[in-house]
Amino acid sequence: MLVAALLGASLYFGVNAEARRRSVQKSEATVATGDVVSFVRAIDGDTLLVANQAGESVAVRLLGIKSFAAGTDKDPTSRFGQAAIDALTALAEDKPLRVLLNDPPTDKHGRTLAELFVADQDVGLQLVRRGLVLVYTVYPFPSMALYLQEQEAARAKRLGIWGDAEVAKRADLQLDQWRREAR
Repeated sequence: MLVAALLGASLYFGVNAEARRRSVQKSEATVATGDVVSFVRAIDGDTLLVANQAGESVAVRLLGIKSFAAGTDKDPTSRFGQAAIDALTALAEDKPLRVLLNDPPTDKHGRTLAELFVADQDVGLQLVRRGLVLVYTVYPFPSMALYLQEQEAARAKRLGIWGDAEVAKRADLQLDQWRREAR
């Protein structure tokens, strides 16, 4: 009975946490290309909450990248998910971020899709260069060739994901799946 109660509580809190995450990501506030926004917090390694010039929160999914999920479980990829969150926070915190919206500007889940820049540095590209995220190739984007080039450079240097054989193997499987989906 205790196990059933614990499973029920886990399910309840998990569903509520997911609902809260989705509500944050589906904001009514908007941003436009050229807007300067401020970092509020990282939701995960490829999505962050920013404040537009009116102070409204907007969830931005970084275009062209995908991070592993962060977690406390025994999944060896979760440490790279957390490393991506930490790096995203360090790159964006207390700095003005310039927005370059994708065309279309939202994904099928209603999230804002954009590249964000600190000065002239592409935040997503910086995460790719460090080997902390994968280049998401299902939907082509203007900077994809550069992102892929930097991903291969990170792989050659065995940075981040690419320095752990087990995680690199899972990353390669994920990349193969995305290549098949993109066809």
